[in-house]
Amino acid sequence: MTRIGILGGSFNPAHSGHRAISLAAIRALGLDEVWWLVSPGNPLKEKSGDMAPFAIRFASARRMARHAPIRPSAIELDLHTRYTVDTVRALTRRYPKTRFIWLMGSDNLAQFDQWRDWRGIAREVPIAVVARPGYDGVAHAAPAMGWLRRFIRPVDQAKSWTKWRLPALVLLRFRPDPTSATRLRMADPAWQRRFARPVPPTPST
Repeated sequence: MTRIGILGGSFNPAHSGHRAISLAAIRALGLDEVWWLVSPGNPLKEKSGDMAPFAIRFASARRMARHAPIRPSAIELDLHTRYTVDTVRALTRRYPKTRFIWLMGSDNLAQFDQWRDWRGIAREVPIAVVARPGYDGVAHAAPAMGWLRRFIRPVDQAKSWTKWRLPALVLLRFRPDPTSATRLRMADPAWQRRFARPVPPTPST
């Protein structure tokens, strides 16, 4: 049975922090691959005004994932899903011989209660939360954590996640990478030019 970690996000742009936590999660959870689900449109970020076109963001993910067991995916285009709960349900139906675990940073856990049917996500797949500098306190005090706390599993059992009864949550802590997409965009407002002629992604990849 294939063991896949799913890291969803805007990847605006993809950066070394995404790569670092993915490789660390592969080791900690015994994964075969991590799939980066590049979001066609994040409902929580659509009003930001600085979101690059999908093809640009996907191209940045492809470049950052090179030579690693990381697969940038445009499958949400194929599935026509907009919300994570719909995506994970579709993935588990499409790949019945694959086991998925959802990966998220503690910054996302802090706002997890704003995601559509977030409890449904937790009942569909295990969740691994990766600590991010500056977010531990707010994440542990988040409304969603009030419900999820009872389902936390010991980190020394992380590689046994396929056997866990759902909901299940594991808190992972790796050497922090301070890179952030926001800071990268501020430092290089013209970053999209590096991917000006991206290869259009195939939806099923």
